[in-house]
Amino acid sequence: MGQITKRAYKLSDGRDLIYFDDADTALPPDRGPDLREPAVRPPTATMRQDVLTGEWISIAAARQNRVVLPPSHLDPLAPASPDNPSEIPSPYDVAVFENKSPSFGPGLAGVAAQGGAAREGAAAPESPEAPTGLADLAWIGLGRSRQSVGRCEVVCFSPEHTGSLAGVSLSRMRTVVEAWADRTAALSALPGVEQVFPFENRGEAIGVTLHHPHGQIYAYPYVTPRTAQLIRTIGTYGGTLFEDILDFEQKSERVLLRGEHWTAFVPFAARWPLEVHILPHRHVPDLAATTDEERDEFSRLYGQLLRGVDALYSTPTPYISAWHQAPVNAHRDDVRLMLQLTSPRREENKLKYLAGSEAAMGAFIADIPPETAAARLRAAIPASTGGHFSAGSPPS
Repeated sequence: MGQITKRAYKLSDGRDLIYFDDADTALPPDRGPDLREPAVRPPTATMRQDVLTGEWISIAAARQNRVVLPPSHLDPLAPASPDNPSEIPSPYDVAVFENKSPSFGPGLAGVAAQGGAAREGAAAPESPEAPTGLADLAWIGLGRSRQSVGRCEVVCFSPEHTGSLAGVSLSRMRTVVEAWADRTAALSALPGVEQVFPFENRGEAIGVTLHHPHGQIYAYPYVTPRTAQLIRTIGTYGGTLFEDILDFEQKSERVLLRGEHWTAFVPFAARWPLEVHILPHRHVPDLAATTDEERDEFSRLYGQLLRGVDALYSTPTPYISAWHQAPVNAHRDDVRLMLQLTSPRREENKLKYLAGSEAAMGAFIADIPPETAAARLRAAIPASTGGHFSAGSPPS
């Protein structure tokens, strides 16, 4: 078997397109050009500050025009064909490209460099200034706006219109993990980016607009509210928080899978009917800092977990799979990389909706005891074909 190979190209409007070829790929090395007519990119969105919380809300009106659940012959993430001039010109294993209608995008100079409004001779759209740093964004005042500088990328897990990450080969899963790590490093190096967030929304119940198996990566110009709260918690608890969580959970009956480098468990205070956290055994701030051995093991463990999630019911379970990573420029020694997978599905035909207490107050009420959820998942997770992982079991 060879190595995972990265191949960088440009789309007709200047957006980046990157192919990641499986280590055992059958594809040729060369890829075709994007033959579509160049299009003008939408202006970068604007952020407005919520003065009640200090949080920043990106107003991304161009997202209203995105395609919603198209038929398979018009799948924008499939390899392009004469009848379907899609976002990806050639066959691929895994492909990553800049979102055409992003929530966070390049500053005005970046748009011009990529051939946006400037290429057509149009005037650059009026926009508030870009953030000048975290101190600028931390100040609270009425009517504050900033440009939503950052980046949004789409990660296509397969060229097939249907399917899921649970069904890909081990080689393909490893390629996806490599793409996440590569893009985390690349996006962290962009000016103005403060946090990088790879994630997957799976299922119409979650709100996906494309059936094609894919995920996304957001590069934010701020530290997200969830991570800011975590940093405050670490400040109160102390720097051993993640080490202590791992030790506490590994001794519990909520462990699902445990390998040499990672442990998957249902957390003690799970909010969602299905909630799984995966922690590395050593401190790493983000995916870019993981080793090849850690990525290899995670690929096997995560595939097992996703197959178990899909085995819970007779139809695929909707979920959000979210990589929580340390901020780019701060708290790298405190915030540990963690994957959190959550689903609102509480029974075969029942979903948990965020109603008054959860949506308005952020105060969750759990429907299923975490120990019960863990037992169900352990029973559904298939045994490792390689014998590398052990399923969790209640401590003796």
